[in-house]
Amino acid sequence: MPYQIIRQDITKMNTDAIVNAANTALAPGGGVCGAIFAAAGHNELEAACSAIGHCDTGKAVITEGYRLPAKYIIHTPGPIYSPARSDNETLLYSCYRSSLELAKKHRLASIAFPLISSGIYGYPPDEALSVATKAISDFLTDNEMDIYLVVYDKRSFRISRTLYDDVREYIDEHMVKEPAIRERMLHESSYYMPSAKPMQNMPQPTYASNTGAGKSLKSSALRDRMNKSELDRMLKNPDSSFSEYLLQLIDQSGMTDTEVYKKANIDRKLFSKIRSNPAYRPSKLTAVAFAIALELDWQMARELVSRAGYSFSHSSKFDIIIEYFITNGSYNIFEINEVLFQFDQQLIGA
Repeated sequence: MPYQIIRQDITKMNTDAIVNAANTALAPGGGVCGAIFAAAGHNELEAACSAIGHCDTGKAVITEGYRLPAKYIIHTPGPIYSPARSDNETLLYSCYRSSLELAKKHRLASIAFPLISSGIYGYPPDEALSVATKAISDFLTDNEMDIYLVVYDKRSFRISRTLYDDVREYIDEHMVKEPAIRERMLHESSYYMPSAKPMQNMPQPTYASNTGAGKSLKSSALRDRMNKSELDRMLKNPDSSFSEYLLQLIDQSGMTDTEVYKKANIDRKLFSKIRSNPAYRPSKLTAVAFAIALELDWQMARELVSRAGYSFSHSSKFDIIIEYFITNGSYNIFEINEVLFQFDQQLIGA
């Protein structure tokens, strides 16, 4: 998975580099900075930083990792947040981009970031997360690298309150709890479980909006582009494997393979396995990621996932969150993963 959010102590990350949320003097500090100096070896790292002397806000410099599992430390001073500043976002974005470009220059394959400026520098964590994700996703559009956003504890990670409340409400409205699960599944088995029947014979469900009124499923961009006879032919062939069905969808999408696996947060090597092996069976997390990348509507997403041998259920918080985004026509995989992380669910991709 090229971009992952994980809960971990950044000083224990076994990546090519970790990023230090530094100050402009590159002096030992508190928080993440202090932890990195202590774990790397205070005297050695302080001497290396003193030799460099200074780094402007939004720029980045590199030192050895010394006693850390990581070979290098990339130091980047984040902005001290102030609502009166107009350049908060620009400077924070530059911290991530400068660090990534420096890692690329040194031909590093993996890097781990803290959520820069979200501690004592006062940047609101939800806004800091948005900037971090934007910078990282922009970089990954044209580059290959394994990037980790490392969160020490749940308190230091926060999505927007509005999005959190919307998803929480959707989960509360749709979650089926015991003992109602078995009875509900009997009524909805054709909807949630893989079926050999053509999908056009399946019922078209409706979903409650946040106001309580029903809303129809949104048609996906892919469905709108596809030739109807071609779509019908694909759906009437229940015997095609996940790989075969996925490749047909990619051909119909107008996107390149690279565009699809990058949008799906999928590693290039894994995609090559899927393309070369018609019998390859991915994890559910990978199958869902491709449905998001292809911007499938809920009906087509369920069909793709069923070809991999999986189904969706209203007894699963993960499944309901995925349903929330797809039925609302929201296909930003990084935002979806942020929400999944906030709700303690596995991230999609591979």
